[in-house]
Order: sequence, then structure tokens, then C-alpha cells
Amino acid sequence: MPTAPRRLLIVDDDDDVCEMLTTILAPLGLAISKVHTAEEGIHQLREHVFDVVLLDVGLPDMSGFDVLKSAHHSLARFIILTGDSSPDKVVDAVRGRAFDYIAKPFDKDTLLSAVSRALECNENTEIEIYSAKPEWFELSLPCTRDCAERIENFMRHIKVDLPADLRDTVISAFRELLMNAVEWGGGLDPDRRVRVACIRTSRMIQYRISDPGPGFRFENLTHAAIGHPEEGPLAHLNERENRGMRPGGLGLVMVKAMADELIYNEEQNEVVLIKYLD
Repeated sequence: MPTAPRRLLIVDDDDDVCEMLTTILAPLGLAISKVHTAEEGIHQLREHVFDVVLLDVGLPDMSGFDVLKSAHHSLARFIILTGDSSPDKVVDAVRGRAFDYIAKPFDKDTLLSAVSRALECNENTEIEIYSAKPEWFELSLPCTRDCAERIENFMRHIKVDLPADLRDTVISAFRELLMNAVEWGGGLDPDRRVRVACIRTSRMIQYRISDPGPGFRFENLTHAAIGHPEEGPLAHLNERENRGMRPGGLGLVMVKAMADELIYNEEQNEVVLIKYLD
């Protein structure tokens, strides 16, 4: 017996956008339903089971976030679509337990990647929110690459008001530290969690990342460039080759170059990154 196609719901008041989304997603072979109001979306979610929901924020009868709040019973993964990419909207998406966030206009690869990730993710994806304010954003996430990539995306949109080059620098450094925490500190174990805080003032951005691992010492990182300060940034390559590891190992060296301050606790399972804005 053939397997029933996965189901996706589009909630957007623009017919042209609905048709564009349907066309882009056609290669995924989904059963797609489309509605144009929040009320219709809530009704569909009560009557039917969906795997993924593409949810516009600016609906004619109420906000898409109202749909998100009303659908707490649903197992669907919600991807927020919005033309208003202000930090407040991103925070609302995280607070509402949205799976992902896409700012309009977007390209088809971004959409396909987000929907595919939502369909394929079978791990623990629960993100716990401790503070959801643009100036103090704090949460914990399971130790999976998928969750780390989602948090990186949310963080990128929260920093939308920064100059593009500064935003890319800050997010690149944050990504490297977060991936290290998830992969090395948490061992890619979805039952273990990494805690992340981002504090924004008028003069600086501070990230604080704490992982559940035992910590490390730079001198023991023989597979990374930072473990060879006297020998130069390429001295680790032989070690990586001997271990059968992919090329790389420059991450922490690059983070130190990007950050204005990088401070570890004594065990080195918690790190604070500071970038000054002046």
C-alpha cells in the first residue's frame, strides 16, 4: 500500500503568495491545503493533522501569532512567514514555539530547506525559553545540529538592525561556539541541553553559552589550530589527517579574532563572547 503524502497547511491571505509557495514546494510531493484567514487556519488545525504549517503573521482577521497560540495541541511544526522582520516579531515566534522563521522576501532554497528540515527532524526539538526580550534573549536547546541551526537563524533575524558585515561577524562567531557546545560539550545527545543567553545594550552584544560537558583545555585540542599557539595555525592539520577528520580546526582561532573579548570559566564548559558596538 502506498504511503500517504505528508500534509502541509499554508495560512496566508495573498493568493499569489499561496500559489508561489505551492509551486516551490511541488517537488516535495506534499498534500498542500491553503486558507486565507486566521479563523480558517485554526479550524483546519482542529479538524485535520498537518506535519508542517507555513503561517503568515499579517492576516486580515487576527495575527498569525494568535493561530500559533491556539494550536498548542497540534504536533505540526510551524514556520513563520512575515514581511515585518523586526526583532520583536522574531521574539514572538520563539516565544510561540515556532519551529523556524522566514522573512519575506525569501528565495526558494531558503523555503525548501526550512520545510525539508521540519519534515525530516525526528529528534527532540523542544526549546525552553527563560527570557524572550530583544535586549535579553535566553533559552536552552537540545544538543542537536538541527536545533543549533534554528537558533542561529532566530539570532540572525534578531540582529537585523546591525550593519550586515557586523551582523555576519557576530553570528559566525556565535555559530562556531554554539556548534562546539552542541557537538563536543553535549555529544550530539538530544537528551542533553545547552543554555544560551544573548544580552544587547547600546554599546555591546554579549553571548553566554553553557554546555553540559566536562570542559576542556586548549593545549589538549591537538586537532585544532588553537591547540598549537607556538607552531602556527596549520600545525594541527597532520593530527586531523591521522585521525581521519575532515579539514578544518580553525574555528576557535577565528572566533578569537572576531570577538573583542572571549572569556571561559575555569572548566571551560561555559564561554562569554563580547562584541563592542562603538
